[in-house]
Amino acid sequence: MALIPGMSRSAATIITARFLGKDTKSSAEFSFFLAVPVLLAAGIYKLIKYRSILNGNTIPVLMFGFLVSFLLCTLVIRWFLRYIQKHSFSVFGVYRILLGVGVLVLTKLI
Repeated sequence: MALIPGMSRSAATIITARFLGKDTKSSAEFSFFLAVPVLLAAGIYKLIKYRSILNGNTIPVLMFGFLVSFLLCTLVIRWFLRYIQKHSFSVFGVYRILLGVGVLVLTKLI
């Protein structure tokens, strides 16, 4: 799916869950839970890959970055789950289509 411009793995899993009869909130929660192992594995991979630059100066910076990222992601996910209970996904669909067309135009595939 990453090869298709504008395609979102989260959107694909949410749409599939909706087609299977799941409610909007459960579909979105499931999509976010699916991302956890992938993001965890990617983070561990990067730590191993760049272990040579880890030292007393970089570890606090990484910990601070992790904390800020975790807090902001938590806030955004909470907002998003409340948003989708009251609104449709259409605004996100239009955004992704426009983004995909824009990428195709910029890469001169159209």
